Amino acid sequence: KYMEEEKKINVHQIFWYFVLFSMLGLAIETLYARFTMGIWESRKGFIWGPFCPIYGVGGTCLIILLNKVDKKNYFKLFILGYLIGSVVEYLLSYCIEAIYGARFWDYSCVGKDINGRICLLYSLFWGFLTIGMMRFVKPRMDKLVNKISGKIKWPIEIAFALFLLIDMLVTIWSINTYENRAIATYYNETIETKNNNSIISKIENDYFTNERMEKTFPNLRTKDREGNQVYVRDLLKNNP
Repeated sequence: KYMEEEKKINVHQIFWYFVLFSMLGLAIETLYARFTMGIWESRKGFIWGPFCPIYGVGGTCLIILLNKVDKKNYFKLFILGYLIGSVVEYLLSYCIEAIYGARFWDYSCVGKDINGRICLLYSLFWGFLTIGMMRFVKPRMDKLVNKISGKIKWPIEIAFALFLLIDMLVTIWSINTYENRAIATYYNETIETKNNNSIISKIENDYFTNERMEKTFPNLRTKDREGNQVYVRDLLKNNP
């Protein structure tokens, strides 16, 4: 009975898995870019805060689905992590493009890919990450979450969840603004605004600047009017 209770995952754990794995994933992505490309580059998924949601969603799904798998069976964890991680990443890539109208990653240049959404190399990474996550990271996260007092746990989680929701909505808004501006610039068009002095226009012009957006989302891709996948930053630099 004790083991059954221990294996159960509650809503508090799910929430913190998402938050903590989003932060840990950003650290992994940032260090990977540093060691493979020699640059410090933003790999954020939200405009505010140190979050890379693909890892938050992926890590949480893996824990929920693999929670009862023997943590010492590395081969099984690797295979299941490889398969589940790949499916989750593919679905998230599709959903993110549907929501944001843009792609945060494209593996077409890596090779052995499926529609640029997943590839063999990074699917293998999911397998290795799953072993480390389930065997070493999750137990420590559980201890950390359990230390949060029950009296303050709900207020903290509700406040944090509201912040993340607002963060996501503002991110969608900012990326949409950035894309429209880039497309208009590339095709030498003028974006019509009803009132340049409105709060919305001021935020779009003064806060969602090209410099800020390129620095925050340097690898953001979109489709031009010919249907080609292009970096948004390149649309602002090149005119046909």
